[in-house]
Amino acid sequence: MSFEKELEILRNAERSMIALRHASGVLIYDSETVAPEKSAEGRGRTLEYLGDLEYQLITGRELNDAIDTLQANSAELSEYEKREVELAAKQVRELSRIPKDEYLKNIVLQNEANQAWKKAKASGDFSIFEPYLEKEVEFTKKMAGWINPELSTYDALLNIYEEGIGQEFLDKFFADIKAGILPIIEKVKAVPQVDRTCIEKLCPADKQREFTKEICRLMGLDMKKLVLGEVEHPFTDGYNNSDIRLTTHYYEHDFTDNMFSILHEGGHSMYEMNCDDKYNFTIFQGGVSMGIHESQSRFYENIIGRSYAFTGVLLEAARKFFPQQLEGVTHDDFFKAVNRTEPSLIRIQADELTYALHIMVRYEIEKQLFEGDLKVHDAPKVWNDLYEEYLGIRPENDSVGILQDSHWSNGQFGYFPTYAVGSAYGAQYLHQMLQEKPDMWDDVAKGDLSFVTGWLKEHIQRHASYYKPDVLFENACGKFDAQYFIDYLNDKYTKVYDL
Repeated sequence: MSFEKELEILRNAERSMIALRHASGVLIYDSETVAPEKSAEGRGRTLEYLGDLEYQLITGRELNDAIDTLQANSAELSEYEKREVELAAKQVRELSRIPKDEYLKNIVLQNEANQAWKKAKASGDFSIFEPYLEKEVEFTKKMAGWINPELSTYDALLNIYEEGIGQEFLDKFFADIKAGILPIIEKVKAVPQVDRTCIEKLCPADKQREFTKEICRLMGLDMKKLVLGEVEHPFTDGYNNSDIRLTTHYYEHDFTDNMFSILHEGGHSMYEMNCDDKYNFTIFQGGVSMGIHESQSRFYENIIGRSYAFTGVLLEAARKFFPQQLEGVTHDDFFKAVNRTEPSLIRIQADELTYALHIMVRYEIEKQLFEGDLKVHDAPKVWNDLYEEYLGIRPENDSVGILQDSHWSNGQFGYFPTYAVGSAYGAQYLHQMLQEKPDMWDDVAKGDLSFVTGWLKEHIQRHASYYKPDVLFENACGKFDAQYFIDYLNDKYTKVYDL
């Protein structure tokens, strides 16, 4: 029996869905980079209209009937078609459970909330953002119950960003990570601190912009498929494998902040660029999950970017743009400076060793917001208390506290744990790479990332969203084990601090 008609309906819907999301994504990128301050209302109306079209498309009778027919006859479909129908059915099921008026109101709310977050962060005044965050939390609680009623509220949210991972997994994961890194932190405290002053020099933003392009070149990114923007909180968005939007932020007294931001966002960009062409404009387009996506960004940022091998390459590249600032700075000086570990307030500037503690703060607050009785009004105090408990420091204002990240203004609750999980995935990638090519670091020290990127492309990136995240990871590395990450951190900081 042929199902050409049903498959044609499905694939036409996929192309339309991708086009609508492309249009919405460009509008959101525009809002973060170049849109006028007073453009929010008009953009909100357009986003609402595009959202309405997408809702009608996905919940429409024609598409639903086609999917029902295909599912009822799945034994006659190819493996590709089965996976295609599975993903489509999941999206249809979840969106159909959200009332249309609620769905569209939330699109407008997110647009408004993001503008309020920017103003609140700039002024350090949480009260500006508070009413929007309350509405975001209220809607998200209802949405979780609608889309995945068999799971707890927070588990449903976690599954949006990393399918198959919930609180049971994360509670154990974070307990293991905490038990593994705290002894390393105590060892570091017992020895002299690394000097970081060699990289804390005035480096003008215009020179940093030139250096940014050099970092992209070193990574092997295709600049004809990429555009660079400047924002308050860096992010990357991809609309197909030839249209990637990478953003960063420049701090003139620390050029390495932008350097690692580009390596991080460049990792996201590399994933999107290396998705196989055959997945463009289909339901499989783009990365499969945020845990896998963050494993790419954190791998390039830290495992490669902060390695002894590649810091030598980065230092020599940076000298071309900042010769006076880096005069007399040795490779050893630079390697240790960019790997200095100490408690800090800002997550995106945190070192590898303490980074997971920043994620644990957000994880605990999200659990309390969605599984406990924490009120949004009280969240800043809980945030500050947890920073004092976990990192021994307390934010002096909300700009460097609860307002520092943009995620909650976009309704992205359940996202944060993927940063830590992705970091741990990366350590297991590294182990596998070294099993296959023990002299890998020799190539990296020459600025040759062809094996690294080739391995990631072959095992992760080219597959886009075809495989579920756990299947994709296990095909590449076997069963996940957080001990690889703990061992990696222990080895790294033993070298940095001569422990």
